Amino acid sequence: MLDPEKNFLPEHIKSIYMMGICGAGMSALAGILNSMGFQVKGSDQNAFPPVSELLSSLNIPILKGYHPVNLKELPDLVVIGNVIRRDNPEVLEVMKKELPYLSFPQTIKKLLIKDRKSIVISGTHGKSTTTTIIALILKKAALMPGLICGGISKDSGKNFMVPAGNYFVIEGDEYDTAFFDKGPKFLHYKPFITVVTGIEFDHADIYESLDQIILNFRRLISLIPKDGLLVYNKDNGVADWEAKRCAAKKISYGFSSDSDFYIRKIWHEEERTHFELFKGRKRYGIFSTLLYGRHNISNLTAAICVCDQLGIKQEIIEEAIQEFKGLRRRLDHIGEKRGVLIIDDFAHHPTAVKETIKAVKERFPKRRLIAVFEPRSNSSRRSVFQKAYSLAFDRADIAMIPEPKGIDSIAEKERFSSFQLVQDLRYRGVNAYCYQDSDTLLDDLIRKLKSGDIVLFMSNGVFDHLPKRLFSVL
Repeated sequence: MLDPEKNFLPEHIKSIYMMGICGAGMSALAGILNSMGFQVKGSDQNAFPPVSELLSSLNIPILKGYHPVNLKELPDLVVIGNVIRRDNPEVLEVMKKELPYLSFPQTIKKLLIKDRKSIVISGTHGKSTTTTIIALILKKAALMPGLICGGISKDSGKNFMVPAGNYFVIEGDEYDTAFFDKGPKFLHYKPFITVVTGIEFDHADIYESLDQIILNFRRLISLIPKDGLLVYNKDNGVADWEAKRCAAKKISYGFSSDSDFYIRKIWHEEERTHFELFKGRKRYGIFSTLLYGRHNISNLTAAICVCDQLGIKQEIIEEAIQEFKGLRRRLDHIGEKRGVLIIDDFAHHPTAVKETIKAVKERFPKRRLIAVFEPRSNSSRRSVFQKAYSLAFDRADIAMIPEPKGIDSIAEKERFSSFQLVQDLRYRGVNAYCYQDSDTLLDDLIRKLKSGDIVLFMSNGVFDHLPKRLFSVL
Protein backbone atom coordinates (compact mmCIF):
# COMPACT_ATOMS: atom_id res chain seq x y z
CA MET A 1 0.00 0.00 0.00
CA LEU A 2 1.21 3.51 -0.81
CA ASP A 3 2.38 5.50 2.20
CA PRO A 4 -0.18 8.32 2.78
CA GLU A 5 2.63 10.44 4.25
CA LYS A 6 4.31 10.43 0.83
CA ASN A 7 1.17 11.86 -0.80
CA PHE A 8 2.39 15.46 -0.87
CA LEU A 9 3.97 18.13 -3.07
CA PRO A 10 7.70 18.43 -2.34
CA GLU A 11 9.07 21.92 -1.80
CA HIS A 12 11.72 21.65 -4.51
CA ILE A 13 10.85 19.90 -7.78
CA LYS A 14 12.82 19.57 -11.00
CA SER A 15 11.85 16.16 -12.39
CA ILE A 16 8.31 14.78 -12.67
CA TYR A 17 7.37 11.25 -13.75
CA MET A 18 3.82 10.62 -14.98
CA MET A 19 2.21 7.17 -14.98
CA GLY A 20 -0.46 6.97 -17.68
CA ILE A 21 0.95 10.00 -19.48
CA CYS A 22 -1.03 9.42 -22.69
CA GLY A 23 -4.40 9.97 -21.06
CA ALA A 24 -6.31 12.97 -22.39
CA GLY A 25 -5.92 15.04 -19.24
CA MET A 26 -2.52 13.67 -18.26
CA SER A 27 -1.05 14.68 -21.62
CA ALA A 28 -2.35 18.23 -21.11
CA LEU A 29 -0.82 18.35 -17.64
CA ALA A 30 2.46 17.02 -19.04
CA GLY A 31 2.44 19.79 -21.64
CA ILE A 32 1.93 22.54 -19.07
CA LEU A 33 4.56 21.19 -16.67
CA ASN A 34 7.04 20.80 -19.52
CA SER A 35 6.36 24.38 -20.66
CA MET A 36 6.91 25.59 -17.09
CA GLY A 37 10.43 24.18 -17.15
CA PHE A 38 10.00 20.89 -15.31
CA GLN A 39 11.77 17.79 -16.63
CA VAL A 40 8.79 15.64 -17.60
CA LYS A 41 8.59 12.09 -18.85
CA GLY A 42 6.18 9.23 -18.33
CA SER A 43 4.94 5.79 -19.18
CA ASP A 44 1.86 4.30 -20.78
CA GLN A 45 0.69 0.99 -22.13
CA ASN A 46 -0.38 2.52 -25.43
CA ALA A 47 0.53 5.72 -27.23
CA PHE A 48 -1.77 6.70 -30.10
CA PRO A 49 -2.33 9.88 -32.12
CA PRO A 50 -3.24 12.62 -31.54
CA VAL A 51 -1.80 12.51 -27.99
CA SER A 52 1.39 10.68 -28.97
CA GLU A 53 2.01 13.27 -31.68
CA LEU A 54 1.44 16.12 -29.23
CA LEU A 55 3.87 14.75 -26.63
CA SER A 56 6.44 13.97 -29.31
CA SER A 57 6.24 17.55 -30.62
CA LEU A 58 7.00 18.75 -27.08
CA ASN A 59 9.98 16.36 -26.77
CA ILE A 60 8.39 14.63 -23.79
CA PRO A 61 9.67 11.02 -23.60
CA ILE A 62 7.04 8.25 -23.54
CA LEU A 63 8.19 4.92 -22.10
CA LYS A 64 6.12 2.01 -23.40
CA GLY A 65 4.81 -0.24 -20.68
CA TYR A 66 5.15 -0.02 -16.90
CA HIS A 67 8.51 -1.19 -15.55
CA PRO A 68 10.31 -0.52 -12.23
CA VAL A 69 13.49 0.42 -14.12
CA ASN A 70 11.67 3.49 -15.48
CA LEU A 71 11.96 5.04 -12.01
CA LYS A 72 15.66 4.39 -11.52
CA GLU A 73 16.49 8.11 -11.74
CA LEU A 74 14.30 8.78 -8.68
CA PRO A 75 12.08 11.67 -9.86
CA ASP A 76 11.20 14.42 -7.40
CA LEU A 77 7.48 13.74 -7.91
CA VAL A 78 5.40 10.92 -9.37
CA VAL A 79 1.96 11.73 -10.79
CA ILE A 80 -0.31 8.67 -10.84
CA GLY A 81 -3.10 8.64 -13.43
CA ASN A 82 -6.48 7.07 -12.75
CA VAL A 83 -5.87 4.22 -15.22
CA ILE A 84 -3.13 2.89 -12.94
CA ARG A 85 -3.99 0.00 -10.60
CA ARG A 86 -2.51 -0.59 -7.18
CA ASP A 87 -0.64 -3.71 -8.38
CA ASN A 88 1.11 -1.82 -11.20
CA PRO A 89 4.88 -2.60 -11.18
CA GLU A 90 5.72 1.09 -11.11
CA VAL A 91 3.38 1.70 -8.16
CA LEU A 92 5.20 -1.05 -6.28
CA GLU A 93 8.49 0.68 -7.11
CA VAL A 94 7.13 4.02 -5.83
CA MET A 95 6.29 2.24 -2.57
CA LYS A 96 9.69 0.57 -2.39
CA LYS A 97 11.65 3.77 -3.06
CA GLU A 98 9.26 5.88 -0.92
CA LEU A 99 8.87 8.48 -3.65
CA PRO A 100 6.52 11.47 -3.22
CA TYR A 101 3.36 11.06 -5.29
CA LEU A 102 0.17 12.90 -6.22
CA SER A 103 -2.91 12.08 -8.24
CA PHE A 104 -3.65 13.95 -11.46
CA PRO A 105 -6.23 16.29 -9.82
CA GLN A 106 -4.03 16.89 -6.77
CA THR A 107 -1.18 18.00 -9.03
CA ILE A 108 -3.42 20.45 -10.86
CA LYS A 109 -4.77 21.88 -7.62
CA LYS A 110 -1.40 22.25 -5.89
CA LEU A 111 0.86 23.22 -8.79
CA LEU A 112 -1.44 25.07 -11.19
CA ILE A 113 -4.70 26.35 -9.71
CA LYS A 114 -3.23 27.52 -6.41
CA ASP A 115 -4.96 30.85 -5.65
CA ARG A 116 -6.34 31.35 -9.16
CA LYS A 117 -10.06 31.48 -9.86
CA SER A 118 -10.96 28.08 -11.22
CA ILE A 119 -13.57 27.70 -13.97
CA VAL A 120 -14.68 24.06 -13.91
CA ILE A 121 -16.61 22.65 -16.86
CA SER A 122 -18.63 19.59 -15.86
CA GLY A 123 -21.42 17.48 -17.31
CA THR A 124 -21.99 14.28 -19.22
CA HIS A 125 -21.48 15.87 -22.65
CA GLY A 126 -19.74 18.83 -24.27
CA LYS A 127 -17.06 19.47 -21.67
CA SER A 128 -14.04 19.62 -23.98
CA THR A 129 -15.57 22.01 -26.52
CA THR A 130 -16.98 24.29 -23.82
CA THR A 131 -13.71 24.30 -21.87
CA THR A 132 -11.60 25.16 -24.91
CA ILE A 133 -13.74 28.01 -26.24
CA ILE A 134 -13.96 29.64 -22.79
CA ALA A 135 -10.17 29.59 -22.55
CA LEU A 136 -9.82 30.99 -26.08
CA ILE A 137 -12.23 33.85 -25.32
CA LEU A 138 -10.36 34.67 -22.10
CA LYS A 139 -7.07 34.60 -24.00
CA LYS A 140 -8.48 36.93 -26.67
CA ALA A 141 -9.53 39.26 -23.85
CA ALA A 142 -5.88 39.28 -22.65
CA LEU A 143 -6.74 37.45 -19.41
CA MET A 144 -4.10 34.75 -20.12
CA PRO A 145 -5.86 31.77 -18.51
CA GLY A 146 -4.51 28.34 -17.79
CA LEU A 147 -6.23 25.44 -19.54
CA ILE A 148 -6.41 21.68 -19.19
CA CYS A 149 -8.77 19.91 -21.56
CA GLY A 150 -9.41 16.39 -22.81
CA GLY A 151 -9.71 17.45 -26.45
CA ILE A 152 -6.98 18.85 -28.68
CA SER A 153 -7.75 22.21 -30.26
CA LYS A 154 -7.52 22.50 -34.04
CA ASP A 155 -6.51 26.13 -33.52
CA SER A 156 -3.39 25.49 -31.42
CA GLY A 157 -2.79 21.76 -31.82
CA LYS A 158 -2.71 21.54 -28.02
CA ASN A 159 -5.01 20.71 -25.12
CA PHE A 160 -3.45 23.09 -22.61
CA MET A 161 -2.44 26.68 -21.92
CA VAL A 162 0.17 27.75 -19.39
CA PRO A 163 -1.47 30.12 -16.89
CA ALA A 164 -0.18 33.68 -16.74
CA GLY A 165 -3.30 35.31 -15.33
CA ASN A 166 -5.85 34.89 -12.56
CA TYR A 167 -8.11 32.26 -14.20
CA PHE A 168 -7.70 28.55 -14.75
CA VAL A 169 -10.16 26.78 -17.06
CA ILE A 170 -10.39 23.04 -16.57
CA GLU A 171 -12.49 20.16 -17.84
CA GLY A 172 -13.83 18.49 -14.72
CA ASP A 173 -15.32 15.02 -14.85
CA GLU A 174 -17.05 12.81 -12.34
CA TYR A 175 -14.82 9.78 -12.92
CA ASP A 176 -12.71 8.62 -9.97
CA THR A 177 -9.41 10.28 -9.11
CA ALA A 178 -7.04 7.33 -8.58
CA PHE A 179 -6.94 3.87 -7.06
CA PHE A 180 -6.05 5.52 -3.74
CA ASP A 181 -8.80 8.17 -4.03
CA LYS A 182 -12.14 6.94 -5.39
CA GLY A 183 -13.80 10.36 -5.24
CA PRO A 184 -14.49 12.25 -8.49
CA LYS A 185 -11.76 14.39 -10.00
CA PHE A 186 -13.80 17.58 -10.18
CA LEU A 187 -14.09 17.88 -6.40
CA HIS A 188 -10.37 18.77 -6.26
CA TYR A 189 -10.56 21.84 -8.47
CA LYS A 190 -11.79 24.56 -6.05
CA PRO A 191 -14.49 25.89 -8.41
CA PHE A 192 -15.15 29.62 -8.48
CA ILE A 193 -17.31 29.21 -11.58
CA THR A 194 -18.89 25.89 -12.49
CA VAL A 195 -20.62 24.97 -15.73
CA VAL A 196 -22.97 21.98 -15.76
CA THR A 197 -23.76 21.00 -19.35
CA GLY A 198 -26.17 18.27 -18.26
CA ILE A 199 -26.31 15.25 -15.97
CA GLU A 200 -27.04 11.74 -17.25
CA PHE A 201 -26.07 8.23 -16.22
CA ASP A 202 -22.60 7.19 -17.36
CA HIS A 203 -19.49 5.35 -16.14
CA ALA A 204 -21.35 2.13 -15.39
CA ASP A 205 -18.09 0.54 -14.25
CA ILE A 206 -17.95 2.73 -11.12
CA TYR A 207 -21.51 4.07 -10.66
CA GLU A 208 -24.52 1.87 -9.99
CA SER A 209 -27.18 4.51 -10.51
CA LEU A 210 -27.89 8.04 -11.69
CA ASP A 211 -28.54 8.99 -8.06
CA GLN A 212 -24.89 8.30 -7.21
CA ILE A 213 -23.77 10.59 -10.02
CA ILE A 214 -26.22 13.32 -8.98
CA LEU A 215 -24.82 13.20 -5.45
CA ASN A 216 -21.33 14.03 -6.71
CA PHE A 217 -22.60 16.88 -8.89
CA ARG A 218 -24.44 18.15 -5.83
CA ARG A 219 -21.15 18.11 -3.94
CA LEU A 220 -19.46 20.01 -6.76
CA ILE A 221 -22.15 22.69 -6.81
CA SER A 222 -21.91 23.06 -3.02
CA LEU A 223 -18.23 24.00 -3.38
CA ILE A 224 -19.00 27.16 -5.37
CA PRO A 225 -18.46 30.18 -3.07
CA LYS A 226 -21.29 32.67 -2.57
CA ASP A 227 -19.50 35.21 -4.76
CA GLY A 228 -19.00 32.55 -7.44
CA LEU A 229 -21.23 31.47 -10.32
CA LEU A 230 -23.13 28.42 -11.56
CA VAL A 231 -23.92 28.23 -15.29
CA TYR A 232 -26.22 25.35 -16.15
CA ASN A 233 -28.15 23.83 -19.05
CA LYS A 234 -31.84 24.41 -18.42
CA ASP A 235 -32.77 21.89 -21.13
CA ASN A 236 -31.45 19.11 -18.89
CA GLY A 237 -34.02 18.39 -16.20
CA VAL A 238 -31.55 17.03 -13.66
CA ALA A 239 -29.18 20.00 -13.98
CA ASP A 240 -32.13 22.39 -13.78
CA TRP A 241 -33.36 20.75 -10.59
CA GLU A 242 -29.95 20.56 -8.90
CA ALA A 243 -29.21 24.22 -9.69
CA LYS A 244 -31.95 25.17 -7.23
CA ARG A 245 -29.68 24.04 -4.39
CA CYS A 246 -26.88 26.43 -5.31
CA ALA A 247 -26.30 29.38 -2.96
CA ALA A 248 -24.21 31.28 -5.51
CA LYS A 249 -25.45 33.29 -8.48
CA LYS A 250 -27.07 31.12 -11.17
CA ILE A 251 -27.31 31.65 -14.93
CA SER A 252 -29.22 29.22 -17.16
CA TYR A 253 -28.91 28.66 -20.90
CA GLY A 254 -30.59 26.53 -23.51
CA PHE A 255 -33.32 26.22 -26.12
CA SER A 256 -36.00 26.74 -23.46
CA SER A 257 -37.52 30.21 -23.79
CA ASP A 258 -37.37 30.71 -20.01
CA SER A 259 -33.57 30.30 -19.96
CA ASP A 260 -31.52 33.35 -18.97
CA PHE A 261 -29.64 32.93 -22.26
CA TYR A 262 -32.09 31.59 -24.85
CA ILE A 263 -31.05 30.10 -28.20
CA ARG A 264 -33.92 31.28 -30.39
CA LYS A 265 -32.87 30.29 -33.89
CA ILE A 266 -30.19 28.31 -35.79
CA TRP A 267 -29.50 28.41 -39.53
CA HIS A 268 -26.74 27.41 -41.96
CA GLU A 269 -25.05 29.42 -44.70
CA GLU A 270 -22.38 27.61 -46.72
CA GLU A 271 -19.71 26.41 -44.27
CA ARG A 272 -20.97 28.32 -41.25
CA THR A 273 -23.70 28.01 -38.65
CA HIS A 274 -25.44 31.11 -37.30
CA PHE A 275 -27.51 31.35 -34.13
CA GLU A 276 -29.58 34.08 -32.54
CA LEU A 277 -29.22 34.45 -28.79
CA PHE A 278 -31.48 36.29 -26.36
CA LYS A 279 -30.50 37.45 -22.88
CA GLY A 280 -33.74 37.67 -21.00
CA ARG A 281 -36.27 39.27 -23.36
CA LYS A 282 -33.69 41.25 -25.33
CA ARG A 283 -31.71 40.00 -28.28
CA TYR A 284 -28.12 39.58 -27.16
CA GLY A 285 -26.66 38.99 -30.60
CA ILE A 286 -26.21 36.79 -33.66
CA PHE A 287 -23.17 34.54 -33.60
CA SER A 288 -21.39 32.76 -36.44
CA THR A 289 -19.39 29.54 -36.04
CA LEU A 290 -17.65 26.84 -38.05
CA LEU A 291 -19.21 24.23 -35.73
CA TYR A 292 -22.58 22.62 -36.40
CA GLY A 293 -25.14 20.63 -34.43
CA ARG A 294 -27.52 21.76 -31.69
CA HIS A 295 -25.22 20.27 -29.05
CA ASN A 296 -22.33 22.47 -30.20
CA ILE A 297 -24.49 25.60 -30.23
CA SER A 298 -25.49 24.73 -26.67
CA ASN A 299 -21.81 24.36 -25.70
CA LEU A 300 -20.92 27.71 -27.25
CA THR A 301 -23.80 29.36 -25.41
CA ALA A 302 -22.52 28.02 -22.09
CA ALA A 303 -19.20 29.69 -22.87
CA ILE A 304 -20.94 32.94 -23.79
CA CYS A 305 -22.72 32.93 -20.42
CA VAL A 306 -19.47 32.54 -18.49
CA CYS A 307 -17.59 35.19 -20.43
CA ASP A 308 -20.49 37.66 -20.34
CA GLN A 309 -20.59 37.33 -16.55
CA LEU A 310 -16.84 37.97 -16.41
CA GLY A 311 -17.45 41.29 -18.15
CA ILE A 312 -15.75 40.42 -21.43
CA LYS A 313 -16.89 42.63 -24.30
CA GLN A 314 -19.42 41.04 -26.62
CA GLU A 315 -17.37 41.76 -29.75
CA ILE A 316 -14.45 39.81 -28.30
CA ILE A 317 -16.74 36.85 -27.58
CA GLU A 318 -18.19 37.03 -31.10
CA GLU A 319 -14.75 37.15 -32.73
CA ALA A 320 -13.42 34.19 -30.73
CA ILE A 321 -16.45 32.05 -31.60
CA GLN A 322 -16.23 33.05 -35.25
CA GLU A 323 -12.56 32.02 -35.40
CA PHE A 324 -12.82 28.80 -33.34
CA LYS A 325 -12.06 25.77 -35.52
CA GLY A 326 -13.21 23.20 -32.97
CA LEU A 327 -11.47 20.13 -31.59
CA ARG A 328 -9.90 17.11 -33.15
CA ARG A 329 -12.19 14.06 -33.03
CA ARG A 330 -15.29 16.21 -32.50
CA LEU A 331 -17.19 16.11 -35.83
CA ASP A 332 -13.70 16.13 -37.30
CA HIS A 333 -13.71 16.10 -41.10
CA ILE A 334 -10.85 13.75 -42.02
CA GLY A 335 -11.31 14.53 -45.69
CA GLU A 336 -13.36 13.89 -48.81
CA LYS A 337 -12.21 11.65 -51.65
CA ARG A 338 -14.11 10.22 -54.63
CA GLY A 339 -17.26 11.88 -53.34
CA VAL A 340 -17.07 10.22 -49.89
CA LEU A 341 -16.75 12.45 -46.80
CA ILE A 342 -15.18 10.84 -43.71
CA ILE A 343 -15.96 12.28 -40.27
CA ASP A 344 -14.42 11.15 -36.97
CA ASP A 345 -16.12 11.78 -33.62
CA PHE A 346 -15.59 10.91 -29.96
CA ALA A 347 -19.27 10.05 -29.38
CA HIS A 348 -19.84 6.92 -27.29
CA HIS A 349 -22.70 7.65 -24.85
CA PRO A 350 -26.13 6.93 -26.46
CA THR A 351 -27.18 10.58 -26.21
CA ALA A 352 -23.93 11.71 -27.86
CA VAL A 353 -24.32 9.12 -30.63
CA LYS A 354 -27.87 10.28 -31.30
CA GLU A 355 -27.00 14.00 -31.30
CA THR A 356 -23.92 13.50 -33.47
CA ILE A 357 -25.85 11.55 -36.10
CA LYS A 358 -28.59 14.17 -35.99
CA ALA A 359 -26.06 16.99 -36.42
CA VAL A 360 -24.48 15.42 -39.50
CA LYS A 361 -27.84 14.57 -41.07
CA GLU A 362 -29.16 18.10 -40.56
CA ARG A 363 -25.95 19.61 -41.92
CA PHE A 364 -25.94 17.32 -44.99
CA PRO A 365 -29.61 16.35 -45.46
CA LYS A 366 -29.29 15.10 -49.05
CA ARG A 367 -26.38 12.72 -48.50
CA ARG A 368 -26.52 9.08 -47.42
CA LEU A 369 -25.16 8.71 -43.89
CA ILE A 370 -23.31 5.56 -42.81
CA ALA A 371 -22.84 5.54 -39.03
CA VAL A 372 -20.00 3.29 -37.83
CA PHE A 373 -19.95 2.89 -34.05
CA GLU A 374 -17.44 1.13 -31.80
CA PRO A 375 -18.81 0.08 -28.37
CA ARG A 376 -15.51 0.61 -26.57
CA SER A 377 -16.07 2.60 -23.37
CA ASN A 378 -16.56 0.90 -20.01
CA SER A 379 -20.26 1.77 -20.16
CA SER A 380 -20.92 0.98 -23.83
CA ARG A 381 -19.53 -2.54 -23.44
CA ARG A 382 -22.18 -3.20 -20.81
CA SER A 383 -25.86 -3.94 -21.34
CA VAL A 384 -26.95 -0.90 -19.32
CA PHE A 385 -27.22 1.12 -22.56
CA GLN A 386 -28.45 -1.70 -24.82
CA LYS A 387 -31.94 -0.23 -25.21
CA ALA A 388 -30.74 3.38 -25.38
CA TYR A 389 -28.45 2.59 -28.31
CA SER A 390 -31.38 1.06 -30.20
CA LEU A 391 -33.00 4.52 -30.18
CA ALA A 392 -29.86 6.43 -31.19
CA PHE A 393 -29.45 5.51 -34.87
CA ASP A 394 -32.84 6.46 -36.34
CA ARG A 395 -31.39 9.25 -38.52
CA ALA A 396 -28.66 7.02 -40.00
CA ASP A 397 -29.23 5.40 -43.40
CA ILE A 398 -26.86 2.55 -42.54
CA ALA A 399 -25.44 1.50 -39.15
CA MET A 400 -22.35 -0.69 -38.81
CA ILE A 401 -21.23 -2.00 -35.41
CA PRO A 402 -18.45 -4.47 -34.49
CA GLU A 403 -18.71 -6.74 -31.48
CA PRO A 404 -17.03 -5.14 -28.45
CA LYS A 405 -13.53 -6.17 -27.42
CA GLY A 406 -12.36 -7.09 -23.94
CA ILE A 407 -15.68 -8.16 -22.47
CA ASP A 408 -14.41 -11.36 -20.83
CA SER A 409 -14.08 -9.55 -17.49
CA ILE A 410 -17.75 -8.49 -17.65
CA ALA A 411 -20.41 -10.90 -16.39
CA GLU A 412 -22.16 -12.49 -19.37
CA LYS A 413 -25.60 -11.16 -18.43
CA GLU A 414 -24.16 -7.62 -18.18
CA ARG A 415 -22.46 -7.60 -21.60
CA PHE A 416 -23.54 -5.39 -24.47
CA SER A 417 -24.43 -7.27 -27.66
CA SER A 418 -23.82 -5.70 -31.08
CA PHE A 419 -25.82 -8.53 -32.62
CA GLN A 420 -28.84 -7.69 -30.46
CA LEU A 421 -28.47 -3.99 -31.25
CA VAL A 422 -28.50 -4.71 -34.97
CA GLN A 423 -31.66 -6.78 -34.59
CA ASP A 424 -33.31 -3.94 -32.65
CA LEU A 425 -32.23 -1.36 -35.23
CA ARG A 426 -33.58 -3.43 -38.10
CA TYR A 427 -36.88 -3.71 -36.25
CA ARG A 428 -36.95 0.12 -36.19
CA GLY A 429 -36.25 0.27 -39.92
CA VAL A 430 -32.52 1.04 -39.82
CA ASN A 431 -30.33 -0.84 -42.30
CA ALA A 432 -27.89 -2.26 -39.72
CA TYR A 433 -24.99 -4.73 -39.77
CA CYS A 434 -22.87 -6.46 -37.12
CA TYR A 435 -19.25 -7.63 -37.50
CA GLN A 436 -16.85 -9.82 -35.54
CA ASP A 437 -13.96 -7.38 -36.00
CA SER A 438 -13.05 -4.04 -37.53
CA ASP A 439 -11.20 -5.54 -40.52
CA THR A 440 -14.33 -7.38 -41.66
CA LEU A 441 -16.34 -4.20 -41.12
CA LEU A 442 -13.93 -2.14 -43.21
CA ASP A 443 -14.03 -4.62 -46.10
CA ASP A 444 -17.83 -4.55 -46.18
CA LEU A 445 -17.92 -0.77 -45.78
CA ILE A 446 -15.71 -0.32 -48.84
CA ARG A 447 -18.02 -2.57 -50.87
CA LYS A 448 -21.09 -0.56 -49.84
CA LEU A 449 -19.71 2.93 -50.49
CA LYS A 450 -21.14 5.20 -53.17
CA SER A 451 -20.18 8.69 -54.29
CA GLY A 452 -22.04 11.21 -52.13
CA ASP A 453 -21.86 9.09 -48.97
CA ILE A 454 -20.83 10.37 -45.56
CA VAL A 455 -19.11 7.89 -43.24
CA LEU A 456 -19.34 8.91 -39.59
CA PHE A 457 -17.01 7.00 -37.25
CA MET A 458 -17.84 7.18 -33.53
CA SER A 459 -15.61 5.83 -30.77
CA ASN A 460 -13.85 7.02 -27.62
CA GLY A 461 -10.69 5.33 -28.93
CA VAL A 462 -8.75 5.16 -32.19
CA PHE A 463 -11.14 2.48 -33.57
CA ASP A 464 -8.22 0.52 -35.05
CA HIS A 465 -7.43 3.65 -37.11
CA LEU A 466 -10.40 2.93 -39.40
CA PRO A 467 -11.06 6.57 -40.43
CA LYS A 468 -7.55 7.08 -41.79
CA ARG A 469 -7.38 3.53 -43.18
CA LEU A 470 -10.58 4.09 -45.14
CA PHE A 471 -9.39 7.45 -46.43
CA SER A 472 -6.10 5.94 -47.60
CA VAL A 473 -7.78 3.22 -49.71
CA LEU A 474 -10.45 5.38 -51.36
